[in-house]
Amino acid sequence: MKSHIQHFQDSNEYFFKEGCFINELSNLPEDPELSIAQARVESGVTTQWHQLRETTERYVIMEGSGVVEIGDYPPQKVTPGDVVFIPPNTRQRITNTGSQDLLFLALCTPRFVADNYQIDLT
Repeated sequence: MKSHIQHFQDSNEYFFKEGCFINELSNLPEDPELSIAQARVESGVTTQWHQLRETTERYVIMEGSGVVEIGDYPPQKVTPGDVVFIPPNTRQRITNTGSQDLLFLALCTPRFVADNYQIDLT
């Protein structure tokens, strides 16, 4: 991979089926070790339970406030600066409990691939 700068583009944001908006900041086959996405959850919204096979995910809370649920761990409040660690194959969801958008970075190792994404309805 060559050195480069990938500039942020608001127009790349799309609605994702789990109930939030995603902007893929970096998710390249040439950089398989890591992907970075910006996630945005609107006020009052809870994302669907889901999990990632073979992928560790970290949420870095940037703006807003919420409650995150991971596996059997009790629900935890999250605010800017908090980092949430989610091991592979672990159920997860997040609720925006604030009045503004909840904005966080989702860092995945190895990089996020759609085949590893599973909606968990249990």
